[in-house]
Amino acid sequence: MKTFTTATLLAGIFVLSGCASTGNITPQYVPPSTYQNYNCQALSQEYTRVNRYVEAARNEQSTLSASGVGVGVSAGRWGISPNISFGLGKSNNTKARDAKLSRLYGERDAIVQSARIQRCSFANGIKIYGE
Repeated sequence: MKTFTTATLLAGIFVLSGCASTGNITPQYVPPSTYQNYNCQALSQEYTRVNRYVEAARNEQSTLSASGVGVGVSAGRWGISPNISFGLGKSNNTKARDAKLSRLYGERDAIVQSARIQRCSFANGIKIYGE
């Protein structure tokens, strides 16, 4: 049973690592020494956890941002008339999401580097930024 669970976990890691692309976001530097006290099993679990966060952050969509309702009076060619405007639009601000992804990519690279130092088998074949 334990072998099956380990094999399933490793298969999931390889599936996730196949999609490990950062696009045009540069990872923040996270020193691999952050994870030096982790054993291979803990590193594998941490790698899986960070990958889940990466996927969730990638799938975040820009949300609707309501800027309110404006009521006023306008004067024009035909006299004075009431004016009502609704401010509703799509937010294009992705800076926060990109910053989160940059940090997560850095953590993921540090985990892989630490796993390579400890010669963990799950890190074989996983590429990090710049490779």
